Amino acid sequence: MTGENFAETGQLLGTVLAVQANFYRVQLDQEQGEMREMGDQDSHLPYPPLLLCTRRTRLKKIGQQVMVGDRVVVEEPDWAGGRGAIADVLPRHSELDRPAIANVNQILLVFAVADPPLEPYQLSRFLIKAESTGLDVLLCLNKSDLISPQEQQQVSERLLRWGYQPIFISVKDGINTEQAGRYLSDKITVIAGPSGVGKSSLINTLIDSAKLRVGEVSGKLARGRHTTRHTELFELPSGGMLADTPGFNQPDMDCIPEELIHYFPEARKRLAVASCRFSDCLHRDEPECVVRGDWERYEHYLEFLDGAIAHQTQMHQQADPESTMKLKSKGKGQSQYEPKLESKKYRRISRKTQLQDLQELYRDEE
Repeated sequence: MTGENFAETGQLLGTVLAVQANFYRVQLDQEQGEMREMGDQDSHLPYPPLLLCTRRTRLKKIGQQVMVGDRVVVEEPDWAGGRGAIADVLPRHSELDRPAIANVNQILLVFAVADPPLEPYQLSRFLIKAESTGLDVLLCLNKSDLISPQEQQQVSERLLRWGYQPIFISVKDGINTEQAGRYLSDKITVIAGPSGVGKSSLINTLIDSAKLRVGEVSGKLARGRHTTRHTELFELPSGGMLADTPGFNQPDMDCIPEELIHYFPEARKRLAVASCRFSDCLHRDEPECVVRGDWERYEHYLEFLDGAIAHQTQMHQQADPESTMKLKSKGKGQSQYEPKLESKKYRRISRKTQLQDLQELYRDEE
């Protein structure tokens, strides 16, 4: 059922802006806000109205999760109390697990060119994770006021060889922030990147009402302090929504090893004009491989491939009850695989079994 069908029946439609505990902050569509304004002139709710909603028990019973970005049907609105209930979730056109958000159109990847310094390996890792979602990727490099135009040119040429056209911005000096904002109009965009690069500052610049906490960069580690606590959607003045997500330093390399190469634009270009000899080529030491060669991120690919293979092996072992290895925690967040003991060989015999064996022995002697 489409949004238009629901609107024709008079039901309220909205978008989930934030999820906390068992409550969902839903912003109703503008035209339905107009309906509320005409029917309740004294309401104190903002326009379009925001409702704090619960999820119907029926949705919980069928296992229907409600995510940030979901388009939902709201019932029994309490305009005076600002409350409502989510009765249904419309079909999603995209869905991300980490962060948990639905109906995203693109990813805005924000890095700093200085303070903290730009790390090619870390940037490459974030780019691969963003590419694996299948969404469009927009790359913004903040703090461009801290480097010279010549350095900007060198960074730009390097990233062009990777397959990306970066936008150099400076939130502090207001350089190119409006240009970056134009790419976000009428879309739901997830903003991501390591801590300390200016993500929250950029959101505060684009959206005056956001007022997100901004952290400083640690002097010793040259890393940012994490300030975002949960995923939340903010409405852009020019239309569209921007999602701030909890920061993370190293995205997991949890993709399928055979698919990893397709997340490198420079490798995709090679595969578009030629094919490897083997269809399952991993592009390491296989003969007649068209990908293996002299391109900058090939070493990154090999390292990411090892991580993807290790993750796949771990998943198979966890899913296989007959696996001879087990994952054991070693404390302080570390773990390692150890051989499993043969449970039947080392299992202690129960007293009931011992008693039965003794009874059998007595019968044999008689």
